[in-house]
Amino acid sequence: MQSFRTELENPIVERDIIELEQKIRLFREGKMTDEKFRSLRLARGIYGQRQQGVQMVRIKLPYGKMTLEQWKRIADISDEYSTGNLHLTTRQDIQLHFVSLDRTPQLWTQLDLDELTIREACGNTVRNITASDQAGIDPEEPFDITPYADAAFRYFLRNPICQDMGRKFKMAFSSSEKDTALTFMHDIGVIPKIRIVDGKEVRGFKVMVGGGLGAQPYLAKTGFEFLEADQLIPYIETVLRVFDRYGERSSRHKARMKFLIQKIGMEEFVRLVKEEHKAIKSKTFVVDHEAWPAPVLPEDGFVAPAFTIKDQKGFEAWKKTNTFEQKQKGYFGAYIRVPLGDIKSHTSRWLIEKLRPVIANDTRVTVNQGLLLKFIREENLPYIFSLLEEAGFSAPGFDSVADITSCPGTDTCNLAISSSTGISAALENVIHEEFPDLIYNNDIKIKISGCMNSCGQHGLAHIGFHGSSMKAGGKVLPALQVLLGGGVLRDGEGRVSDKVLKVPSRRGPDVLRTLLHDYETNAQEKELFNDYYDRNGEKYFYELLKPLADLTKVTDSDFIDWGQAEGFSTAIGVGECAGVMIDLIATLLFEAEEKLDWSMQSLANNAWADSIYQSYASLIQTAKCILLDENVNCNTQHGIMNDFDKHFVETGKFKIPAETFRSLVLQINQHEPTESFAKQYYQQAKNFFDQAQQYRTERQTASANA
Repeated sequence: MQSFRTELENPIVERDIIELEQKIRLFREGKMTDEKFRSLRLARGIYGQRQQGVQMVRIKLPYGKMTLEQWKRIADISDEYSTGNLHLTTRQDIQLHFVSLDRTPQLWTQLDLDELTIREACGNTVRNITASDQAGIDPEEPFDITPYADAAFRYFLRNPICQDMGRKFKMAFSSSEKDTALTFMHDIGVIPKIRIVDGKEVRGFKVMVGGGLGAQPYLAKTGFEFLEADQLIPYIETVLRVFDRYGERSSRHKARMKFLIQKIGMEEFVRLVKEEHKAIKSKTFVVDHEAWPAPVLPEDGFVAPAFTIKDQKGFEAWKKTNTFEQKQKGYFGAYIRVPLGDIKSHTSRWLIEKLRPVIANDTRVTVNQGLLLKFIREENLPYIFSLLEEAGFSAPGFDSVADITSCPGTDTCNLAISSSTGISAALENVIHEEFPDLIYNNDIKIKISGCMNSCGQHGLAHIGFHGSSMKAGGKVLPALQVLLGGGVLRDGEGRVSDKVLKVPSRRGPDVLRTLLHDYETNAQEKELFNDYYDRNGEKYFYELLKPLADLTKVTDSDFIDWGQAEGFSTAIGVGECAGVMIDLIATLLFEAEEKLDWSMQSLANNAWADSIYQSYASLIQTAKCILLDENVNCNTQHGIMNDFDKHFVETGKFKIPAETFRSLVLQINQHEPTESFAKQYYQQAKNFFDQAQQYRTERQTASANA
């Protein structure tokens, strides 16, 4: 691996990239464990693929926003470092696949030239903050939530409180009560509200907490019906501190915040959150929304070059289903359906060049893997359609039954069980060929994931599928779990879909045909799909689909997954090469010392709150090391404090300048983040680390002499 140095203007990003290059080198040399390196690279948006030796790189686009320059930059980088494809995700990111690990620092450097980042796009961090794509132009919005989503993104990026949590943390900002950002399925979701106080309009948010999909979906609970806007970021900070300290860390499947709230109860969760308020960096955080820059609009008077619309009926359908009038009079938004979320880099560059004169310099990636173009004059819609038609992206029916959401599945993902992209294309064909009028139906949503983890959001679909497997005649075949009845309601409320039954994957199109035919035949006039589902009940649909689950009549094709030529196997892909065995405790102690170094740097920068949290992290990490050295495993930071007192303080093995280790550590939420406390707390953490190193050295010496 060649040595690499950046030439960036931003010293913070430069330090990040140099650190990544150094960690890759340590991993390659066997000086860092595979587990620890995985944690580090995930927090930098680098994810192992199913294919050995290559990575998926996730580019973090806060609230899905991309300038045209950023879009072109990503396209160029995909050509140089990836496959020339851009994959749009349900969290409004863009992913590049088949990237060499050793080239990721250079890739990141190229991204930063247009202020793009991969930092904290994966891993146990605050993931990309998503938002309604119509934010700022939504005719129903009380106010534009974009400045607030942007402020939250910047506040928590690289924030010490959320760099190494027990699990990921997701946030969403909806633009109105339509809740198009799906707040009910997030750790924190917010919906804008306005109240009149003393005759003045006061901005605030309805706040939802503790939602999530995955294998065990939970609907979020209401944290506040109305939280004033300047209290939103402080509240999120207190929630993150509680999640970091009390969240599960051993059992990955129980480590999301929804499980913490379920375990301790909402009342105790609220109490712990309030307890953190004294110690947070910002007691209020005012977002200067009036200073938010106006969008860069296309120039008036554009005269389109000669163009031809090949399918006039297609244009009328596209205009009806893919465009809408913005709240800004005289302007329209236009959606682009992007099948499977995949768009080529050369197509992107061509569209950017042609679209630039007629759209705002602010495109949005949507939560259903499409694109939104903004601030279009109505007279330019035909020209835009002609461009999309030439590029192969003029399909009508955006966000309709025909617009199926799908994760990459077994194409690249290590966790996928069966294909999601192949079956998605097959289902779309069923709709286009047999139910063409459903491009006008925006009620029913179809979503597909390659496994139960719900990256394709099948858990909130009206008709959902996730990859699975079944056995027939002693052989394993690819299967789909069918789910029905999920969806978005309004104002932070939603429905989780019911698992109905499992069928061989090859019968997925027949499942869809059966459901849609039955709905067309038996639904009451203007009856929505979920009302129809509720009226008949889950058992009715189980009996309706049961013949398709029959395994007594399987054929050879049932054992071959969509898009594959060979027989099905449930074996997951191979990850990165394993590191050699090293002294794990020494590595963890090294990281505890690294956190102390960060704390000292924060002190030098007068960042008292950051220094305090980094000292806290060092105290916890150091105690964990000593406990592990005694074969004591802990699953929460809260548990580490209790176990260290039990095994070391109460037994007299460790002397500390406090009655208990717990009371020493929890000074963090009993003091304002002042300079004097930051310096005192750093010194206590440093002394504790030095004592731990001495303890371990003496223990190793005694063991060697025994």
